[in-house]
Formats: sequence, structure tokens, C-alpha cells
Amino acid sequence: MKNLIYALFVLVACWTKAQINEFKIVSKPIDYSPERVRLSLEYLKDHHHIVQNSPTISPKIIVLHYTAGGTVETNYKYFNKTHLESARNILKKQSTLNVSSQFIVDRDGTIYQLMEPNMFARHTIGLNYCAIGIENIGSRKQPLTEKQVLANAQLVRYLTKKYTIEYLIGHSEYDAFRGSKLWKETDPNYFTVKDDPGKDFMTKVRLLVTDLHLKDKP
Repeated sequence: MKNLIYALFVLVACWTKAQINEFKIVSKPIDYSPERVRLSLEYLKDHHHIVQNSPTISPKIIVLHYTAGGTVETNYKYFNKTHLESARNILKKQSTLNVSSQFIVDRDGTIYQLMEPNMFARHTIGLNYCAIGIENIGSRKQPLTEKQVLANAQLVRYLTKKYTIEYLIGHSEYDAFRGSKLWKETDPNYFTVKDDPGKDFMTKVRLLVTDLHLKDKP
């Protein structure tokens, strides 16, 4: 606990300095092909009962993740594929649309934008239709960095200025939305347990955006 408190004090000091620096997002778009558009619209219809002509969303939630390994480049190549790999049987039974996210944050805090924040991405069951996903390079064995904490906080602050964001959650916390009005998953058995991006990481990010009063549950 003492280590966490000390880390939080250090973060606040770094945050004050970071606010002075220019906020930068690097564009690194994945291929949002006609096939990806078709599969996204199909997913919206089949899993969220939403029928529309374009794969856009009205963001209300920001979901923080970690990639469970790899680098920006390897994860980018993975997300850039339109179709899900065969090994992910549980997900593929629901849709062949590949997983992705709107952003990836590298371990040095560099933020990469893979698509427009209001474009549909498959990253959080039940909430994809209204959620912006932020992936962080790291895993349980490779804890996320302080620079990623600062970058995520900056990105959250930036996104709340552009969209009507009400919630900030970690992927491991999305279970709290099951049964709420925001949960729109047509298959009641479609759910996977997650542990990312970690409680400490969420605590640190939330500390830096406390003034935004973002909720963690419906």
C-alpha cells in the first residue's frame, strides 16, 4: 500500500509536468476495408440489435486493456487482419470479425490511433456499440508503465472533450454492466473473464482524471 501511495504522488508530479508538454497522437490506421465494414454492421445487428448503414458508434464508455504481450507492430499487424484467427474458437463462433481497438499505447507512452474513435471496433463484449478501446502494450508478467498511465489519462481527457463519455473502466470490470440498459449482447452465454489492465493501473489513471467524474459502473 505504501508503495502504491508513493507511486501515486510521483504520478501526480509527473502529470503536472506532462500537462505542459504537447499532447500528440500518431496516426497508424488499420485497414477498414469494405469487408470489415460489412462484418461490423453484421456484428452490430446480430449482437447488439442495432441496424444502421455505417459502422459508427456514439461513445459513452472508455475501456482500458492490455495486449497480453507483443509490440505495437505485432499487435498492429494482428488487428489489421479483417478476419479472426482460427485459434480463437469461442470468439469465432460469434463472428469472424477480428478484434481491434481504436488506440494502442506503447510502453514509452506513445499513443497510436488505429481508427476514428467513433468507428466500431470489437474489443469488449456487450459494449462495443458504445465503447472506445485503448490497448496498452503489456501483460500480467510485463506490468504497464508509468508513462502509459500518463498517456492513458491524457487520452481519456482528450476523448471526453470530443464525446459524451460517462464511464471509464478496465476490461476486467465490464461484468458490472451485464443486466444494465447499456449491455446489448443478444447471446446471454457469450462472456469471457478478463483481468486486464490491472487494479493498480486503473487506480493510477483514475487519480489523474478524478475531476472528470467518470463512473465505473452503471
